[in-house]
Amino acid sequence: MVSIKGGHKRLVTGVIATATAGLALGAFALSGTANGATESAEAAGAGKHAKPTVILEHGAFADGSSWNGVIADLRADGYPVVAAANPLRGPASDAAALRTVLDHVKGPKIVVGHSYGGNVISEAATDDPEVKALVYVAAFLPAPGESALELTNKYPGSTLPGTLDPVTYQQADGTTATDLYIQQDKFHHQFAADVPSGQAALMAAEQRPIAQAALEEKATTPAWKTIPSWDIVTTEDLNIPPAVQRFMAKRAHTHTTEVAASHSVAVSHPHLVADVIERAARATVR
Repeated sequence: MVSIKGGHKRLVTGVIATATAGLALGAFALSGTANGATESAEAAGAGKHAKPTVILEHGAFADGSSWNGVIADLRADGYPVVAAANPLRGPASDAAALRTVLDHVKGPKIVVGHSYGGNVISEAATDDPEVKALVYVAAFLPAPGESALELTNKYPGSTLPGTLDPVTYQQADGTTATDLYIQQDKFHHQFAADVPSGQAALMAAEQRPIAQAALEEKATTPAWKTIPSWDIVTTEDLNIPPAVQRFMAKRAHTHTTEVAASHSVAVSHPHLVADVIERAARATVR
């Protein structure tokens, strides 16, 4: 296990480029060409080493822009990137949406999930031979029968419940459902304490809600049991307690990196996150 006490030092040398999350297209966003994997395929045909496509799945209270810094580093190092839009409705339906992205992008893939996105990639990547590695970023690695809510409460430390802003609404069939937001004035401390306050305020305004039912829905398949996995454990996390993250990482036998960071580690430490993803790619794609 690697332990990093804060800092933004890159572990892999490369040119740092600025980029955005890419072009929105249906249920996902593609960074670069209309199909990021196409460039890799063409490179392979020309005798060059083809790098896998990195698929990024955000979690609750976030969107694809939370990966911007990570995308910039990965693209600078030659990796095609797809930032998927997570519907945040439930692990099964969200995994089905992510599988449409995985099926669309051809060739080897590294699939990355943040927070609740870990539930989604654990199901979506199951039995997909083109997914060479999974990377969990301050994320859930559920076993069958476990929910995000159950895992969060396994050990003390999460202060998320006291910051939530529930919104109940009527669905088309007449039943009611509840979406969960984080109260904007509590977002910085709760979700992104190590992110500059101005940037955290933008994140709070742009946050996407998660269905309360999604946090209660039980997992069915654990892709981490059959696919090599890496995990970034955030030791200053107020959403998923560090003890819970360590429990899941140990159970899944992941290659684990610990960092003194908030839940928004992809925003506060994008170079570290990109480096772990690239490590996973180099170890599994030849």
